[in-house]
Amino acid sequence: MAVPGVRLRVPTEEDAYAWHEVFADPEVMEFHGGAAAELSVYEELTARQRKHDAERGFCLWTLLGDSGQVLGFTGAQPWPHAWGPVGEVEIGWRLARGAWGQGYATAAARVAVERVRAAGVERVVAMVDARNERSVAVTGRLGMRRGETFRTPGGEREGICFRLEL
Repeated sequence: MAVPGVRLRVPTEEDAYAWHEVFADPEVMEFHGGAAAELSVYEELTARQRKHDAERGFCLWTLLGDSGQVLGFTGAQPWPHAWGPVGEVEIGWRLARGAWGQGYATAAARVAVERVRAAGVERVVAMVDARNERSVAVTGRLGMRRGETFRTPGGEREGICFRLEL
């Protein structure tokens, strides 16, 4: 399989609408709460990513397909929760169902790792739902090492923290 070309951009205001549409698929959201979030969540998220990029030099970038369509996001941000790897920079990806199995997640994550390294970050983590075999496989292709396991507040889900020294 040929590795797809990767185009990442800082999320625009319009990307909130595209993310909302792409992430409305229950399969895409299976390990992210199971249901699509309201549009306002993506409006806030894309605004926060623009701020991260301006202040830190990295963010969750919008991933574009060959014809310019929004496929999802990949990139990094400070871990946004009060549980888990607090104080760490998390690398992550979330792609449209139609982009799965084509190498986009790994290729885009590799570009993101290089951009985060260039911004001076020394290590990243990836928090992955223990049942998400596809994302666990991406962490392996990135050379990440399995670290501690966390349970979400309420204990309903188990997440594995993978680590990578840059």
